[in-house]
Amino acid sequence: MSTGGGYGGRYSAGVNDADLQPYRPLRSAQSSFVTVRGRRVHLLQWGEPGNASAERPTLVMVHGWMDVGASFQFVVDALQALGDGPRHIVAPDWQGFGLSDPSGSDSYWFPDYLGDLDALLAQVSPGAQVDLLGHSMGGNVVMSYAGVRPHRVRRLINLEGFGLPATKSDEAPQRLARWLDELAEPVTLKDYATVSEVADRLRRNNPRLTPARAAWLAHQWARPDVSGRWQVLGDPAHKRTNPVLYRVDEVLATWQRITAPLLWVDGALTDVDAWWAGRYSRQEFSRRLDTVRDCRRVTLADAAHMLHHDQPEALAASLRDFLATTPLG
Repeated sequence: MSTGGGYGGRYSAGVNDADLQPYRPLRSAQSSFVTVRGRRVHLLQWGEPGNASAERPTLVMVHGWMDVGASFQFVVDALQALGDGPRHIVAPDWQGFGLSDPSGSDSYWFPDYLGDLDALLAQVSPGAQVDLLGHSMGGNVVMSYAGVRPHRVRRLINLEGFGLPATKSDEAPQRLARWLDELAEPVTLKDYATVSEVADRLRRNNPRLTPARAAWLAHQWARPDVSGRWQVLGDPAHKRTNPVLYRVDEVLATWQRITAPLLWVDGALTDVDAWWAGRYSRQEFSRRLDTVRDCRRVTLADAAHMLHHDQPEALAASLRDFLATTPLG
């Protein structure tokens, strides 16, 4: 699941299977599969496509690195509790995560996420705009997509998709050498003896995740194999270094083309400086965000990077208000 510094709080491990009281969703999702660029992609859908309209289009939520579409269940339920139903909401598992097929390659490339999103929207909202939300890696994807396909997005929401520190050309040889070295070595993900161990892992990543939510998410984030060991639903190839440098000028050129109103949401406890050891600050990201013409910013108290788990009710209230706003003149 998406990780990073700044979670804070304290965590108590060792919850027994018998003690787990999983969260009970308020709004049930329908699970289905579609073919996207030749691969099977898993979708969760809340509500019916017929509920979408020009004023309340389909809300598409895309998750971050080492996460799954089901991660948004708590926010979907909080929107329902606020009376925002029956909005049509779609949350896919990215390729190589959850129940979606892996890429079939030994590495993953950022432009492929844009390709998958474009093909997916053609199926779930053909010929109509969507409201598009992304968390972390997914936030970076939706920002780029909204600049490349501005006519497809009515409202844009970025949950802590900070991007990356700027890179320089002279970093390329070392980056490529590291990638080649990693290709020569097998890569695996840790497995777990019980589902409670999976829940414990999730709470170590984010101590603000309640035991009930962790118990529910554990069943979405991992599955038992034939031997009974719980395997994380992620392609280990995602762990390999991205050999392509992060070009800030190219990113900002894309962001300048965004026409949809943007809601940026971050957690007050997220420590960007600690993530990048001083190489990239929240202030630098804020300057990048100034590139977007119509940007509203919200910081959630008592929340860090996994803010949709930490404060789903506060996030849902911000989403409800933003989705009802009109663009700036």
